[in-house]
Amino acid sequence: MTVPVLILTIILSLLKLLVTCLPTDAVNWILSNFKIHSEISDAHAIVTFDGNRLEGEEKIQVIDYFNEAKFLKKNHIFPGNEQLFLHPENSGIPIMIDTKRGKNDVRLFVYIYNDRVDVVKQYKNKVVSYSLLSERLQERTMPAIRNLV
Repeated sequence: MTVPVLILTIILSLLKLLVTCLPTDAVNWILSNFKIHSEISDAHAIVTFDGNRLEGEEKIQVIDYFNEAKFLKKNHIFPGNEQLFLHPENSGIPIMIDTKRGKNDVRLFVYIYNDRVDVVKQYKNKVVSYSLLSERLQERTMPAIRNLV
């Protein structure tokens, strides 16, 4: 009886040491898997607004402003009612960002309001919605977006 308890105690102690002393890279990798608002790279992203594909400096600006945005809160949304998510103050034209996260294709719908930025994220068969705070996106400093909105 004491040998199995001793072996179990040793295994649990090693597991505790392993979990509490993980290297920083391992911890960052684990946390990035659970992030709602993850950064996107401009190499794999396709940015469109009102059917027009943004290229060059405008695309880089949108992606940089999106990556710099601060996460505010997660919104509850159910698949199929994304249009109920819109507010009357917006024209309903989102910035669409198609990108890859690992092997999965991710589509982001970015709705810009005066007080926040709402994002509807579709990947696999899931839909997640959350709000961001990005003064640069909210100012609509990009010429393509300012002219169309």
